[in-house]
Amino acid sequence: MIDPVALCHHHPMQLAKGIQRHGFRKWYERELLQCHAHMTLAFLCTIGLLGAVEAATQFTTWHDRLIDALAIVACAGIGLWSLRRYLYLLNHAEYVANQAECPDCGSYGRLELVGHAPADGPVPVRCRKCARQWSIHD
Repeated sequence: MIDPVALCHHHPMQLAKGIQRHGFRKWYERELLQCHAHMTLAFLCTIGLLGAVEAATQFTTWHDRLIDALAIVACAGIGLWSLRRYLYLLNHAEYVANQAECPDCGSYGRLELVGHAPADGPVPVRCRKCARQWSIHD
């Protein structure tokens, strides 16, 4: 189940909980799936927007045109929101993933949390291969 708060913003506690609960690789996979779901929604809204514009040119009554105008506004609003959300989530996932390589042994994504992540600030992690500790900034 998707957490509604998670849709609004990311913070270090969410990253830490995701890594602790699922591991880094599954957390990253879930982030990418969530962002691509937003991309799919943006694509569907684009199709809906084009369909509503097409329909607006076909009907002549004010009632039909009003419904088409509402559909255009809804599709455009939801589409822009989902496109913005897609770009944010993709950039966030890539930003975190670029820090998931161990500075010592070069192992990628094989990390675990060290203690508890602070409410603000970097998430402390340790390499499962060589035990090197570093922080991932969220």
